[in-house]
Amino acid sequence: MTATRSIAFIGGGNMASALIGGLLKSGRPAASIQVVEPLAAQREKLAQIYGVHALPAVDETLGQAATVVWAVKPQSFAEAAAACAGCSANALQVSVMAGTRTETIAAATGGGRIVRAMPNTPALIGQGIAGLYARAEVDAGGRDEAQALFVPTGQVLWVQHEADLDAVTALSGSGPAYMFYVIEAMIEAATRMGLTAEQGRLLAQSTMSGAAALCAGSPLSPQELRAQVTSKGGTTHAAITSLEDSAVKAAIVRAILAARDRAEELGRA
Repeated sequence: MTATRSIAFIGGGNMASALIGGLLKSGRPAASIQVVEPLAAQREKLAQIYGVHALPAVDETLGQAATVVWAVKPQSFAEAAAACAGCSANALQVSVMAGTRTETIAAATGGGRIVRAMPNTPALIGQGIAGLYARAEVDAGGRDEAQALFVPTGQVLWVQHEADLDAVTALSGSGPAYMFYVIEAMIEAATRMGLTAEQGRLLAQSTMSGAAALCAGSPLSPQELRAQVTSKGGTTHAAITSLEDSAVKAAIVRAILAARDRAEELGRA
């Protein structure tokens, strides 16, 4: 590997692609990035779209990477780490694998400079948020390097304890699916009221994105913003009353806690 090819991605799927795209947009040269991706079609896509060096398997150049990003499926990590055979031990290691604890990564690779991240799918369009945790072996420079991987894809939130990433997983990692679920329900309601599915989708997704933007840009709390829309005896009041009668808020909280519990289980597996 040349001196400029300082980041190696192990796995070249959607999240790796989002990070690579963000790095290139931020000014990093494609020659500084290599990807190990066993699927030929995905390698060709990465090379064509991003111009990065894509390999079918690990070779001796991996040992020269300053940063190694683990972007394989958790169940594939043991095999991928074995193929690397200690080449990543001296690198800053960044993991985007859901549920895989840093102690597992350290044991498999022989290196302790590990940052674990939980990004989410809006990173694909530069509007994601990633929760990051760094082991004690990672110094301030390493934290800066890791953060630089994610800033081009959205916001970054550091947590002090690795266990906190289970909560991050439940809230923001899985969170986009909750939003899509609400949009699905709004579209179904639209069709029941005589609108087309296309009209319902436009209204629902525009309302969702607009409400999120308003919430992000307002000094008011979500509760205060909701109160501004909810007039006593009005249409919104009727809807919120129905949601409260159905204990929807409590159900959402239970769902997020269930996601957190599952993240904890995966980490212990």
